[in-house]
Amino acid sequence: MVPLWMYLAVAAALFCLGTYTVLSRKNAVAVLMGVELMLNAVNLNLVAFWRFQDPLNMAGQAFTAFVLVVAAAEAAVGLAIIIAMYRSRRSVAVDDVDMLRW
Repeated sequence: MVPLWMYLAVAAALFCLGTYTVLSRKNAVAVLMGVELMLNAVNLNLVAFWRFQDPLNMAGQAFTAFVLVVAAAEAAVGLAIIIAMYRSRRSVAVDDVDMLRW
């Protein structure tokens, strides 16, 4: 059986990689991918704690499903914003978008 600290170490590495991606990339699609990595790290933590605390209680899996739904909505809205940004500015660089109104 894999101990809990190994799951937490992998989740921490995923979260750090996602944070680095969000902070270092200038492409908006890469920033969205970093956010998805961070959300997957949270899901891994939720499932790991569910498994090691009380496997009969389904709260960990329910929260994970909720986070997946939020991640899907975030990806859809984020990609819609990126498409609108590309149509108006012909660029998906995050630095190019500095005004609220295009």
